[in-house]
Amino acid sequence: MHSLKPITLDLKPAVDRLFEIENSRSADFCFGNVYMWDKRFKQSVTLCGDRLVTLLHRKGDLFFAFPVGSGDIRPSFEFMQGICDRNALPLRICGICEEHLALINEAYPDEFEVTEDRDFSDYIYEIDKLAEYPGRHLHAKRNYCNRFEAEHKWSFEPITAERLPDCLDMLDKWTQQSQDRLTADIGFEHDAIVRGFESFDELGLEGGMLIADGRLVGFTVGEVINSDTFCTHFEKAYTDIDGAYTMLCREMARMVMAKHPDVRYVNREDDMGNPALRTSKLSYKPEEILIKYIVRSK
Repeated sequence: MHSLKPITLDLKPAVDRLFEIENSRSADFCFGNVYMWDKRFKQSVTLCGDRLVTLLHRKGDLFFAFPVGSGDIRPSFEFMQGICDRNALPLRICGICEEHLALINEAYPDEFEVTEDRDFSDYIYEIDKLAEYPGRHLHAKRNYCNRFEAEHKWSFEPITAERLPDCLDMLDKWTQQSQDRLTADIGFEHDAIVRGFESFDELGLEGGMLIADGRLVGFTVGEVINSDTFCTHFEKAYTDIDGAYTMLCREMARMVMAKHPDVRYVNREDDMGNPALRTSKLSYKPEEILIKYIVRSK
């Protein structure tokens, strides 16, 4: 009998191995995201053969993530269906990518309803374009950077263990300045950032800090999630510093390119259905919007 367990750091090697088999550009399939956002999604996991079953809670409803790994998907689906049957619930799986739909349709033809999940679809960018903002469509981003560089004595530095307290202090100040627009999602994000900083090295996270005139004005955190993709998990800057966010994105892309020459793409994650965030992410001209789906048993 399989037993679901809470997400803990000691599971990272086993989970990483299955995510590496998946080799997906989706932000859902990296241990850092799973671990950091656990307070929001209340996840638990187990192995079914060589596939990872993840139960999670989303907006009060029980869901599963697609069981990544290798081999037949049917044992993991039978396990998930058994949990749903015992709770008199339909089987619902979120974070489904196109390649997963093909596997599901092959194993269970015409047994699931499919719905596009646009709010949780990921924005994928070419890293070299984020590093330079070339061309007419990104000229406004270049202008923001040029103005920032002209107005400030600045540097971009890696986040180290010694500087994590400074980033946490900035996060608290940023949160205080954002009281008028705080939402539940921002609250959960704050908790996820703190959880990530508490185990920064153990999670294999990387990050950079933007310093302007001797003051920390922004930070960004992410990790390499597959053979050619870096995922930006968090990006925070003071909104009264024009160009800070644009500089963070550019400088992190440059840092990643220097450290990981095989990385060609940056996943800047989803917009959670937030109209302002959607407009912002589209303004950076994504190469692809990685559409995700929810499947539900009929």
